Amino acid sequence: MKEPDADGTPNGTNGHDQPHGKMKKWNKLRGENAWTMFKVMAEFVDGFEILNKVGPCISIFGSARTKPGTFYYDLATKIAARLSEEGYGIITGGGPGIMEAGNKGAWMKDGTSVGLNIDLPFEQSHNPFIAPALNLKHRYFFIRKVMFVKYAQGFVVMPGGFGTLDEIFEVLTLVQTKKITPVPIVLVGVEFWEGLRQWIVEVMLGRHNNINADDLNLLHIVDDPEDVVRVVNDFYARDVEQLSPNFDL
Repeated sequence: MKEPDADGTPNGTNGHDQPHGKMKKWNKLRGENAWTMFKVMAEFVDGFEILNKVGPCISIFGSARTKPGTFYYDLATKIAARLSEEGYGIITGGGPGIMEAGNKGAWMKDGTSVGLNIDLPFEQSHNPFIAPALNLKHRYFFIRKVMFVKYAQGFVVMPGGFGTLDEIFEVLTLVQTKKITPVPIVLVGVEFWEGLRQWIVEVMLGRHNNINADDLNLLHIVDDPEDVVRVVNDFYARDVEQLSPNFDL
């Protein structure tokens, strides 16, 4: 039987059942990467300072590929306009497609129009309907996602791709695990979202029991802008004190 090494680990191993010399190693990090945390802190501070001055908002998610003049573009514009009439600001990702439609709806009603842009390799440009003082630019996705959630009193999710699914499931997880206060979550487009809901009910819940039945109450699927407004207003009619940022984030 081999005696332990001087550091107490089994002879010839590094404490993780890996022989000495065979453990995978990181590539040497460049010195400037140590400054990344300061870039992160600066981006958080900029976002907090600007958005702390903005009132209650609704975040609108959806595809950047949705073209002006199409059904869901026009629907997103109408929804954002109606929410602005109800006194809510609109937060989007600041780019084209559904994001542009959301900012346009707020702009049409002289509402608060926030854009959270992200630096991407294919050069996303901001849309022209964002208030200049509320046009934030982000380097890091995770900081942008914090801003989406921290200052939103609700979420409207239009049809989209992987990014949209990423955003909505993160919000659902944060509410489910009580990391943020409950907020209304509205998916717009029954024909687009009903299949996903059916899979959640039949497979995620029914077949594998990976969520609770009550978790299905976290989201609403509607088609009409007035239904979106009703869901949001009904939610806050119960407790107007919930209109505050999610400070736990």
